[in-house]
Amino acid sequence: MTVTDTAELRTFATDEDLLPRVLAPYKVHCRYLLTAEVSGLADGLSRVRATFSIPESCYIDDTGHLNAVEVNIAYNQMMYYLVAKSVKEGLLTGFESWTLEDFWRHQLPDILIARFASRFQRPVDPRDFRGEMEFRSVDRRSPGGKPLVMATTAYHYGDAQGGRCDGEATLAFVNIT
Repeated sequence: MTVTDTAELRTFATDEDLLPRVLAPYKVHCRYLLTAEVSGLADGLSRVRATFSIPESCYIDDTGHLNAVEVNIAYNQMMYYLVAKSVKEGLLTGFESWTLEDFWRHQLPDILIARFASRFQRPVDPRDFRGEMEFRSVDRRSPGGKPLVMATTAYHYGDAQGGRCDGEATLAFVNIT
């Protein structure tokens, strides 16, 4: 289920202290991310492999499959964890000067999804599924003199029955002076 075949340099098991802190902004019944293994990649980027469970949708009757809203929520949780762990371990190009305190300060107000796309190929069981996400590029810019970081990412979800959903997202990290 690898998004790409980029060589991994270092891998970190789920950080049991970091994960609950990353998920703290979510309502308890909307904390879907269970485990997250982060890898530093040879090109200064990083990847996460995760497991999820959505016992009950937080907004709709049971559809029997992972839907677009839940894909986005799971992506957010996976992405926040990947950024936090990458900052903590010094894995991600463009964030070398960040500390975890910087991440906590920017997590909700300054990390934006600028573009999000999903392709559902087969229904995914929301009660037990895997996810993977990776940074494909990170670029520091200063449009109008205001620094920001733009990042492209790819993600994939799957389950034991062959369910599959793939997508891409572009992130904007703003107010990062």
